[in-house]
Amino acid sequence: MYFSKLTQLCTVAALAYGFSAFGQSTEKATDYGELHGNFQLDAQYYNVDTLIGAPIVPEKILSNGFLNLWYTKGNFTAGLRYESYQNVMQGFDPRFRGSGIPFRFASYTNEKLEATVGNFYEQFGSGIILRAYEERGLGFDNALEGIRVKYEPVQGLTIKGFIGRQRAFFALSPGILRGGDLEVNVNELLFRNKEYKTVVIFGGSALSRYQSDQDPIYILPENVAAFGGRLNVIRGKFNFLGEYGYKINDPAAVNKFIYRDGQALNLSATYSTKGFGLLVAAKRLDNFDFRSDRTATGNANNINFLPAATRQHTYNLPATIYPYATLPNGEVGYQIELSWRFKKGSKLGGKYGTEVTINASGTNGLAKTPASNDTLGYESRFFSIGKEVYFRDYHIEIHKKFSKQWKATLMLLYWVYNKDVVQGTKGFGTVYAPMGVLDVAYKINDKHTVRIEAQTLHTEQDFGSWAMGLIEYTYSPNWFVGVIDQYNYGNKSPDLRIHYVTVNAGYMHKGNRIMVGYGRQRAGIFCVGGVCRFVPASNGLTLSVLSSF
Repeated sequence: MYFSKLTQLCTVAALAYGFSAFGQSTEKATDYGELHGNFQLDAQYYNVDTLIGAPIVPEKILSNGFLNLWYTKGNFTAGLRYESYQNVMQGFDPRFRGSGIPFRFASYTNEKLEATVGNFYEQFGSGIILRAYEERGLGFDNALEGIRVKYEPVQGLTIKGFIGRQRAFFALSPGILRGGDLEVNVNELLFRNKEYKTVVIFGGSALSRYQSDQDPIYILPENVAAFGGRLNVIRGKFNFLGEYGYKINDPAAVNKFIYRDGQALNLSATYSTKGFGLLVAAKRLDNFDFRSDRTATGNANNINFLPAATRQHTYNLPATIYPYATLPNGEVGYQIELSWRFKKGSKLGGKYGTEVTINASGTNGLAKTPASNDTLGYESRFFSIGKEVYFRDYHIEIHKKFSKQWKATLMLLYWVYNKDVVQGTKGFGTVYAPMGVLDVAYKINDKHTVRIEAQTLHTEQDFGSWAMGLIEYTYSPNWFVGVIDQYNYGNKSPDLRIHYVTVNAGYMHKGNRIMVGYGRQRAGIFCVGGVCRFVPASNGLTLSVLSSF
């Protein structure tokens, strides 16, 4: 643990005092503040299943558990999170082991100042140089521990600063982080009593990491700085956002200890009006992996967040077989999306209207040439695009409501996926995969709904083609049950043309949700916002409990 048992006991005792006071009187609860929180438990019993390549689990049962508590009284807020991994479930980093309180904080806020001590999350701009956040589904939590201050001296001007160290499972990363951010809303600062059609917001950030150099081979920079600038212009239906980041050379395990500086650029523009929307986005990343520990790999100790320039799909086959993960060492990407709604009563809109979305996105590698100095690794002109294709996603999505009972979604996709580059494998090459999704829902009455999904993915590469079928029944507002079957019918080996069948049932009531499932889970990749984790194959019983209060 990175804090003593005494610290844990003192923290819990202090909060318990507030909680007990809160519970002494229902008539004067506001005098004692408010208590909120949530509880979550995910557990699985693992069967042996060598046919699908499921890893052997000696413990048989693995679990991840969480309890969050927040106490608020006036301008004061305090909280903690208890976590328990007994042992951590398959697919999560095994360094999550045991139990403890890795997150606890106290915060005070008045009209202009907010001060926090302990653990906190923070983001500068879109997160291009700093985003500390939690994504429990990924097993990702890079919370900071230290002191953070946020100050708004006048309307339209926000200043933030912090110093601390980053969480590394149940310890702290060796790097010390120091950062500051300034954001200016020009309209609120200079023209607060006037209304203008154009709104301009700009900001700048600076961040540094200190980590001592104890490497026996390399002479490493102990202080590494990164800088970011951003501009947001809003005028009526138009919105432009641009953000640029620059990082001083940071030799690390991920970039194979080269001394090249890093750069990142994200640009996006949107236009929306009634019945029509347009999104155009572009990005360039060059050696922009940034961590609080230069020796870390995988998802550990990330300081910044670099979203993928592609649609984040939710349907099973596109989302889990070939999802795209951001490659911070070098990529150039784009995304274009058109969406429109045909009016109700028109030929294409019908009685209830029709929504259509067309999306095209892609990512290539950088155009590189050998560097004149070997320690720099390579050279690359800023606006050059490499010939190697990493990813392509072309799709059309149609939403249609046919009656008060029937509605459907049809999606047709075509993907190009460089598996060796994106997933870091060898020998698979590039996968070419047309896909189709049909999602139909029938509302029997106000309480009963049936939903059916049919999906297909066809490819001659990798492990061949897949089909997926799902039927789900919902009895509102409390019950649901579903059956899903994923079938690898195109596998070149007949013995591996396997059905992955899973049955799930759940109950929801107010702030409580309980779900039980049983069946096979194929190996795959689970991603959120371009950050991914590998999920191994499994066979067994799953339990998920979530309660909020």
